[in-house]
Amino acid sequence: MRSESDTSVSEARTFIDQARRAQMVTAAIEAIAELGYVNASLARIAKWAGTSKGVITYHFAGKEDLIKEVVSQLYAQGEAYMTPKIMAQPDGVSMLRTYVEANLEYMRDHRNHLLAVLEIALNARGEDGSRLFDEATLDTGVLALAEMIAHFQSTGEFRPDFDPRVMAVTIREAVDAVPRRMSRDPALDLDHYGREMAALFVRAARADRENKAEGKDGR
Repeated sequence: MRSESDTSVSEARTFIDQARRAQMVTAAIEAIAELGYVNASLARIAKWAGTSKGVITYHFAGKEDLIKEVVSQLYAQGEAYMTPKIMAQPDGVSMLRTYVEANLEYMRDHRNHLLAVLEIALNARGEDGSRLFDEATLDTGVLALAEMIAHFQSTGEFRPDFDPRVMAVTIREAVDAVPRRMSRDPALDLDHYGREMAALFVRAARADRENKAEGKDGR
């Protein structure tokens, strides 16, 4: 039977291990965003973290394992940030607008993480030649967005005469193109970009009677 002292020591070690893993993920993000994926070796990431390569390989099986954690964290944190904002909205138009704007707000506040994942998506491959960026996550996001759009088509808030999956794919592609724009234009105003993009898709999706009223309030 474990004593309270043993349990406390185990919990402390777990906390320390988690903190060290988080430190290494942060270092990987900064190194990849600054140096590019190819140049961000484990040795350079370790130097960025103020530790040794051996410490990284103690916590991660290798660079591939570390990179997968970087991508996984981005999507988990993004979902945790955006979902409450979207679900708090009272109607479909507000939810769609918030979906787009919250995505770009998250990009604004996690610029290096987005640039690092862009580098990973473009350049990272495993030992077998497969891409380390798992696009299944993107497909899941498209499905959820398409379901939301289809729901508000059924309520009459969105036009019924378009394919919700095509609209969802188009929105997602537009959002996912922003990190490339960020990498080329460091001064890009993501708040403005998000508002304009959201307004564009809201105009395309909302029912005609609401589109006519839109001209009166500019939204």
